[in-house]
Amino acid sequence: MNKKNISINDLDLAPKPGKTYWRNCHREWREEFIYFLIVDRFHDDHNRKPNRSPGRTCGFGSEAQLRKSCGGTLRGITNHLDYIKDLGCSALWLSPVFENNETAYHGYAIQDYTVVDKRFGTNEDLADLVDAAHAMDMRVFLDIVLHHSGNNWCYPEDFEYYYYNGAVFPFGKWRYEDKPTPAELRNPDLYWRKGQIRNFDSYPETREGDFGNFKTYKNDDSPEALYVQEILTKIHCYWIRETDVDGFRLDAVKHMGEKAISQFCSHIREYAYMLGKRNFFLFGELLGPEEMYNKYIGPKTSITIEDTAIYYGLNSVLDFPLYHVLADVILGNATPEKLIERYESLRKNAMSRGEFGEFLVTFIDNHDQVGQTIKKRFGHDATESQIIAGVGFLLCALGTPCIYYGTEQGFQGAGEGDWNVREVMFSLDNITLNALNKTSKIYQEIAKLATMRKNSAVLKFGRMYMRDFSSDGKVFQLPVYHDCLLAFSRILYDEEMLIVYNDSLTHEDEEYIGVDRHLNPEGSEFRFYYGGHGKIHVLKNEDGSRHFIKIKLSPGQFVILSNKNIPSD
Repeated sequence: MNKKNISINDLDLAPKPGKTYWRNCHREWREEFIYFLIVDRFHDDHNRKPNRSPGRTCGFGSEAQLRKSCGGTLRGITNHLDYIKDLGCSALWLSPVFENNETAYHGYAIQDYTVVDKRFGTNEDLADLVDAAHAMDMRVFLDIVLHHSGNNWCYPEDFEYYYYNGAVFPFGKWRYEDKPTPAELRNPDLYWRKGQIRNFDSYPETREGDFGNFKTYKNDDSPEALYVQEILTKIHCYWIRETDVDGFRLDAVKHMGEKAISQFCSHIREYAYMLGKRNFFLFGELLGPEEMYNKYIGPKTSITIEDTAIYYGLNSVLDFPLYHVLADVILGNATPEKLIERYESLRKNAMSRGEFGEFLVTFIDNHDQVGQTIKKRFGHDATESQIIAGVGFLLCALGTPCIYYGTEQGFQGAGEGDWNVREVMFSLDNITLNALNKTSKIYQEIAKLATMRKNSAVLKFGRMYMRDFSSDGKVFQLPVYHDCLLAFSRILYDEEMLIVYNDSLTHEDEEYIGVDRHLNPEGSEFRFYYGGHGKIHVLKNEDGSRHFIKIKLSPGQFVILSNKNIPSD
């Protein structure tokens, strides 16, 4: 095969002879605990060890170092899967791995879709990583980019062009003789050529414009756009065939049409079924109001049934609305009203979406920090107890929880530019040292919480209700101010688990917290499952209309209680 002229038709999509594709389906997607990492930043090929300490760890890399490739590899991840598994994570989400422009380390500037970037390793290294994860009963998701390619061509004179009233600009030249790959993508008519996006909230600019220097493919119903979609679909089917991955996270979904995303998901899902892979998980990055989510999630049935495929969209999306409020409430920077509203919206939508989109992928920290001028990791302003409580909310509340690498060590990156929140987990100055410290308090407490969630059907499948509180046992209300107890319940059949957090870092707080009166008669008990010891008896008011417990928590204390007799921590 001529490397310079690899065609999409050269990619073999027939199942590998003798290959049994992994089809472990004993978990629903909402049961997963996802670990998201940037391949370049997690670990290299050196044999390193952390300094053992109960305290938090700082990420490695100066600002100058973090602006460029740092040397993380796929083998480095494979060699340290136990670190991710022992944290309690059951799925691994990798940043994009295909060959990138030389100046890009993050994976989102793709120039060759047919090979793994040589800085990360080889195609075989990726397949080996997936096989090793499967042997540990872990799923692997690849981050993929359908909206745009890397900076593989330029406008005339290599000037920067910007979106202007939908004008189509002339094509300049390809930057490389043999990129992008496959060769079919070396066609100027497959790209919008409308310059860089100025307003990311303006339609159609946000779909047709370029992401900075990354060049946007056509994504409408034109023959060229449909051809691009066919190419990209085959490419990603090829990677399922080659590596046995279990799902894709789709980048920049907001910038593509609902039909294009739906068609891609439907075809990918069908191909995975052809290999015997069920429940292939497709979730997307979608910034915007929740009403927009419903356009991309779930069944997309065409008006005309005959001779037309019935398309199914994404299984889920990343829950950006929750991300924007949960961190502020945990850190004490906002009162809980918006968080309560967000969880109530999640509860209602979980009831109405059905099987598809029942649960969103929830997170409290990420690699972009969209909307922030100064990028800050959640851990930058958080104490150890706040980090534990923040991840505890993700693990105990509605959603499929996802943790961003380094959060479990208390990474504190901050500054202008995304690279500041993309610290390295291994030292760039000492080849014997990394930050994969399993003895740190944050890591160990998250691991405890993840194990409890894994063992509790209630925390994974239970209905969720925010709980009101009272200082006198008579007048109850939902929390609306700082320094209070924030509580919610998960209920599954006759079991109620109560999660309570004191958001004050300075004041002990004792309050009455409401519980389900039908499940918890007066005198019955709640026992500590995490964060405390002993039991608390259920009380009721004079007319019996309210049942509640009285609980006192230290500053920043996060606890889980159950009305069933289960082992405590």
